Amino acid sequence: MTEPGAGSSRPTGWWLRAVFAVVGVVAFVLGYLGFERLLLDRPETAHDLTDVIYYDLQLFVLGAEPFQEAGPYPWQLQVARFVAPLFTLLAVAEAGRLLLAAEIRRIRARRAREHVLVCGDSQFARMLADRLFADGERVVVVRSVPFGPLEYRQRRYLGVVGDPTSPEVLRGAGLPRANTIYACTDDDDRNHAVANTASRLIQDRRQPPRVYVQVRDPEMCLSLQARRLGAAGSSRLRLDYFHVDDVAARALHRHHPLPAAPARPTRVLIAGGGAFRRALLVETARHWRTRGAATAPLRVDLVASDAGTELALAASRYPFLSTACDVVAHDLDLDGLAGSGHLDDGYDRIYICTPDERVGLQFVLDTPALWQAARGEVFVPVYRQAALAAAFHGDSRHDLLDEVHGKLRLYPVLTRACDARLIAEDLTERLARQIHDRYLRAHRGPGARPGPAAAMVDWARLPESLRRANRAHVQDIAAKLLNLGCVVAPRRGGAGDASAEQAIEDRIDVLARLEHERWCRERAGEGWAYGEPRDDTRRRHPALRPWDELTPDVQEKNRQEIRALPDVLSDSGFELIRLSATVPTQSRGPGR
Repeated sequence: MTEPGAGSSRPTGWWLRAVFAVVGVVAFVLGYLGFERLLLDRPETAHDLTDVIYYDLQLFVLGAEPFQEAGPYPWQLQVARFVAPLFTLLAVAEAGRLLLAAEIRRIRARRAREHVLVCGDSQFARMLADRLFADGERVVVVRSVPFGPLEYRQRRYLGVVGDPTSPEVLRGAGLPRANTIYACTDDDDRNHAVANTASRLIQDRRQPPRVYVQVRDPEMCLSLQARRLGAAGSSRLRLDYFHVDDVAARALHRHHPLPAAPARPTRVLIAGGGAFRRALLVETARHWRTRGAATAPLRVDLVASDAGTELALAASRYPFLSTACDVVAHDLDLDGLAGSGHLDDGYDRIYICTPDERVGLQFVLDTPALWQAARGEVFVPVYRQAALAAAFHGDSRHDLLDEVHGKLRLYPVLTRACDARLIAEDLTERLARQIHDRYLRAHRGPGARPGPAAAMVDWARLPESLRRANRAHVQDIAAKLLNLGCVVAPRRGGAGDASAEQAIEDRIDVLARLEHERWCRERAGEGWAYGEPRDDTRRRHPALRPWDELTPDVQEKNRQEIRALPDVLSDSGFELIRLSATVPTQSRGPGR
């Protein structure tokens, strides 16, 4: 599909317009027949065809000259004299609705509640709004380019025209009562301005909305995520930064999971460069890791002129790459790939990523050796050629182009990135999930003691109360960093800052006590109380008591949670950096 089916108009409107047109035609025909018969019954009244049509048209303006004389009138005319004014009234009402449509939509947008707000004129903003509307959300769009009448009719969501960074415009879009805000303009700085304005407008809300800010540079996106992670404890706003490549790479393996080859390693080829390559490599390894230890090994060949450099950078930032799969770099460009012999052994999946998507697509279409080497599919990520992807991959009645026996797959990055559920899996959500996954591995290992049944399930089936507990643990990272004199930064390779890990060990008891006290407050807020044994139905927990009264093994579990913090962060590409040996004081600006 070029775009999700959100822009389709509702069939009810077309039926109403069809009935409206039928009423007008019936009134005109009956009026013509009635006047013709009436005038034939009055031979003293001279008339011709134009007179009959003129009298017929007069019915629509609530009167006609032949009615100046008393009846009786033919039944056709009796019906038409009431139906025609009804058509006129409907026409006036429809004209008024169209003339006042912009004002009505402005009022509806301002009074909207629990809606989704999409800010921006970009292609991604339009596609995201369409997808959200198709998913059943109430959508309000803020953009600087005016909406046309046909666009209002085709896209049934509400629109506000104006500067999306203006507080007045955002109030007019109902921002103080929105549940989710997406800042997706073509300018990153304007996206940040939208987030700043939103933060000021929703300070007094008990449950502030989520704010997602699109960033076009992947390195800047990671850096901003690190800074947000360090400030999350000082703001109640659920804010995250996202890059479309990261979201689309996660969506790829959900829509097209890697096949597991029996009795041999699964082989994947990632060839070429481009922005999508790094996200694809990392998410491929992460996807394979979630398949479990029982899955056969994964072999990834990275082929590009800078493959060695790229692999070194990716492995230094994401240490789990070396354990999740076997990645081998080959410093070859695309032209040398076909004749190099790398394709002889075959691959279960091939990805061709290039900075210019047309070059990559042309290479795939002109290289039959790729089709022969692929046991599965050959993927080509595209950003601007979603329509061509739809031509290849329509349904059985609308496939316009041959998919090479199902092997060729154009992957529309922007279309797949317009997934609100994946965007909502922000850094807080992903870190919370990692914490839970570590908990499962610790309690499922050999000789481990299983945890409570409610917690021994995958994240997707975990009760929402336990998910909130993990998210609260992540949001408290900022307070722990402040206590340590450390900050979070994107990993740059090496073993990391050893002094940061030493700082954790030096203050392990203090941090474990603080974490336990935070957990007790969070559980008490959920209605839990002390009780033995644990009873999830009655919300009783034996660990809900002061730190000094805990058993040594429970205290050690809290210490292990603190010690795991560097590993949890490294999985998402971050590391701890110690700035000072003393605990800093939090600076506060005016009014804070």
